[in-house]
Amino acid sequence: MNTAKAPFVTKLYDVFAREVKVGDLLRALAVIGPLAAAYFLSGDPAVLSLGLIAISLLIPALKLQLTAKMVVFQFLAILVTFVALFLAAPVKPLFVLLTALTAFLAVGVTRYGEALRTLGNWVFIPGVYLACEVREQVSIAEAVRHASVIVAFSPIALALICAVQIHDRWSKPAALPPNYGPASSDWPLPASATAIAVLAAAALVEILNLAQGQWVIWSAASVVVGDITASTGKLKLRAIGAIVGVPLGLLVGLALPASRVGYSFAVLATTLTLIAFSRYVVGFGSRCFFIALAAAFAGGASGIAEERVANVLIGGVFGLIAVVLTEIVWRRFARKAGGQSGLPS
Repeated sequence: MNTAKAPFVTKLYDVFAREVKVGDLLRALAVIGPLAAAYFLSGDPAVLSLGLIAISLLIPALKLQLTAKMVVFQFLAILVTFVALFLAAPVKPLFVLLTALTAFLAVGVTRYGEALRTLGNWVFIPGVYLACEVREQVSIAEAVRHASVIVAFSPIALALICAVQIHDRWSKPAALPPNYGPASSDWPLPASATAIAVLAAAALVEILNLAQGQWVIWSAASVVVGDITASTGKLKLRAIGAIVGVPLGLLVGLALPASRVGYSFAVLATTLTLIAFSRYVVGFGSRCFFIALAAAFAGGASGIAEERVANVLIGGVFGLIAVVLTEIVWRRFARKAGGQSGLPS
């Protein structure tokens, strides 16, 4: 019997090792775990927001081997983005324009190295996500308090990342220096496409007052990853993840009682999915699962499946349209410039 089970256990282990980035997961758990514990003890939801800042700092730090100065720079950029968007939120046109500008700059950094797209993304995502989440508080006073807690205690997230970096340097003293890849020569194309997609998505969110509008905005920016083929593929992966993950999370959540312990676990797991998995579709599907599970534990699962799936698809469609439009304009501009350069003098 044990002999029969051995191949299955081996295969299961191989799948786990292939799908899960264990080292990154353990680092993320060391960073996010204390914040989740602090939320459980304090009951203050603002503490959970620090987890997103922490994971947003950890992902580029690990992937790009960022120096401590670069991590601090990213940390300050996240705070500036969050505060600017939060303060602009009452003036909807200003919020939409600033969000689009942030998206443009997040991609524009690739002019200094293509790998820096990761750094730009993880300034844009937490800044926009937290600004949208905080302003949905029950009152202005609560929103200001929530924002103040994030700003005041965010250095804790930075300190946790620095601790992980110090540990890694002790264990791997011969780490390679940062390499951000070649500078992108056509960076205005994806930067413009992302800005257009985010502008349209943010405008829709503000006009219709969509709940959890950050999902629409985030999805619009996330889909712009290259040409139309690559962007369509990214949208398909996100759609599969949302369609499978959200309903499954709700079904599991409905079978369990509302609980702060369960909610803390689900939020912790949601944050870990940003870094734990090798394949994007598995990570995004797991993220959708745990977000839905968290909503169920909080007693607010009604309508979340339709809302989350719809937001992902709407944002993705905006991203695809923006990619198509910018490619058409870019080709016409390049053709016109090429024709002019070929005229006889």
